[in-house]
Amino acid sequence: MTNPTKLVVDCSTGITETIELTDAEVAQRDQDAAAYVIQKAVDDAAKAAAETAAVAGKAKLKTLGLTDDEINALIK
Repeated sequence: MTNPTKLVVDCSTGITETIELTDAEVAQRDQDAAAYVIQKAVDDAAKAAAETAAVAGKAKLKTLGLTDDEINALIK
């Protein structure tokens, strides 16, 4: 099975070449893709935790008797 290819463009001459990726480049691409999936999951979890904390914080401020307008003014 052949490896995927990349397009190399020499801007000074306008010549383009289609070159097959090396096994090392394919392995690096696969590692980068796996690292992206992991980092995206971490980022999504952090965003969800921050949103949950914000909702909980607003609820606590409401129990202290603050109005929505007062809470929004404090948060900005």
